Amino acid sequence: MLPNFRDLFLALRSNFRVSAAALLFGLVGTMAAHADEKDALAILKSMSDYVGTQDAISFTYGSALEVMTQEGQRLALVSSGSVSLNRPDGFHTTRSGGFAETETFYDGKTLTILGKNRNMYVQVEAPGSFDELIEMMANNFDRSPPAADLLLSNSYDQLMQGVTDVKDLGSGVINGVECDFLAFRAEQIDWQIWVAHGDRPYPCRYVVTSKKVDGGPQYSIQISNWATGSDAVNKGFSYSNTTDAAKIDAADLGSKMSELPGHFKTGE
Repeated sequence: MLPNFRDLFLALRSNFRVSAAALLFGLVGTMAAHADEKDALAILKSMSDYVGTQDAISFTYGSALEVMTQEGQRLALVSSGSVSLNRPDGFHTTRSGGFAETETFYDGKTLTILGKNRNMYVQVEAPGSFDELIEMMANNFDRSPPAADLLLSNSYDQLMQGVTDVKDLGSGVINGVECDFLAFRAEQIDWQIWVAHGDRPYPCRYVVTSKKVDGGPQYSIQISNWATGSDAVNKGFSYSNTTDAAKIDAADLGSKMSELPGHFKTGE
């Protein structure tokens, strides 16, 4: 029997329409993903440019550092404090976590880290800019000030190192401020950031999650009371030992002024 060419043609045409629709959907999906990525990068760059050009910045924050026990229990160490920055070289922070209360002073020449609850301090010569200070603190003391990556003069390049995936996830609201919600992936970490809408695209919330530690512990910081210029709070950048605090060697910073509670022990 000869085939019914009309039926065959209709079937082929129907299959072509389905395939074409699927192809079109795939193209639209890819184009939308690329557009979302482009938008996310533009928002992050606008935040970096805005923050990096502010001569004076101050804000308060609340943060949580999550750790994992050997039994797989996730524990969050919470703290809060304030940050004041005067570019190029004035910096001051406070942090209170219940188990530790610290204050950091930097005047462009000398870095002082004060453990207020123990009345001890470390002081080292560190001439240079704020960006150089952050690098030195990370490399020499293995500790970074709150939101340090976000305050660099060009935070975009620092944040984008090793990023393999970018998403624009729409909007969120942080402390009553509407924000763009962005998510990024790299080999060792995932990170998310919420950037305020409007002509002050400052970071409202920042979350970094480890991909190399079981349980995915993370660090998060939420920013409030953002101020710049003449509205920024200046708490002073030079240290004066008004409490007769004991000066300790920088090598003893980790053991005598630990950022962990005394009953927490670091594992392998």
